[in-house]
Amino acid sequence: MSAVLQRNNVKIIGSGKQPMIFSHGYGCDQNMWRFITPAFEDRYQIILFDHVGHGQSDGRSFDPARYASLDGYADDVLAICRELDLKDVIFVGHSVSAMIGILAAIREPERFDRLLLIGPSPRYINDGDYVGGFEPEDIEGLLDFLDSNHLGWSSTMAPVIMGTPDRPELGEELSNSFCRTNPEIAKHFARVTFLSDNRVDLPNLKTKALILQCAQDVIAPQVVGRYMHQNLQDSELVLLKATGHCPNLSAPEETIAAMETFLSDPAPSTTAAE
Repeated sequence: MSAVLQRNNVKIIGSGKQPMIFSHGYGCDQNMWRFITPAFEDRYQIILFDHVGHGQSDGRSFDPARYASLDGYADDVLAICRELDLKDVIFVGHSVSAMIGILAAIREPERFDRLLLIGPSPRYINDGDYVGGFEPEDIEGLLDFLDSNHLGWSSTMAPVIMGTPDRPELGEELSNSFCRTNPEIAKHFARVTFLSDNRVDLPNLKTKALILQCAQDVIAPQVVGRYMHQNLQDSELVLLKATGHCPNLSAPEETIAAMETFLSDPAPSTTAAE
């Protein structure tokens, strides 16, 4: 296995030819896609990977300077694409990985066919007329809590992020995933994620995109999904009934249905999931 593929613990499954890359969100790993990928394995070449410092990636490859912005993670996505000579890629990104995929597709648009963005946000902090969902002091408090008590932050925040109080096992799974992440890398990635501002990048994306927006998502509220749709020139916004920030775990059937519809019908529109 090449150094690039080993670094990001790349796994390839599926019997199709068109590549479909799945990119996990903060504090997670490729296992978070286990309820989604079976629906596509018969038609696509599925590429799974872990961001450096997550899952079974090579944590020794983590360089704070390289990963000082989301561009470093976009570099990794493009390196995987080059290593596997991937073209016509369908990129599926959850949470912060949605923006990572956008940055990658802006830089090498010829490699990407479509982007499927689950709970994306170009900026988490409110700014003038822009509503990201958090005030600056909210984010600083959240990051200070993480800096001082990684395990406590994980157990407290995971159920809130998951947003499924009737299914506490999902919050527990997310908490365990957070806890498995290298604490120093988790703290670094959290600051890069929650302090990022990629609003200016959105109009530069030419690739067709689907925005999947959950109800009652504390991380990426509906107003953010609508902002994304307004600023991505070729996009479709689907409002899911699923609550929380992780429909890939909490509502895989609804998520798959929305993905399937988008992949079969390229016409951009704003719709609400049935």
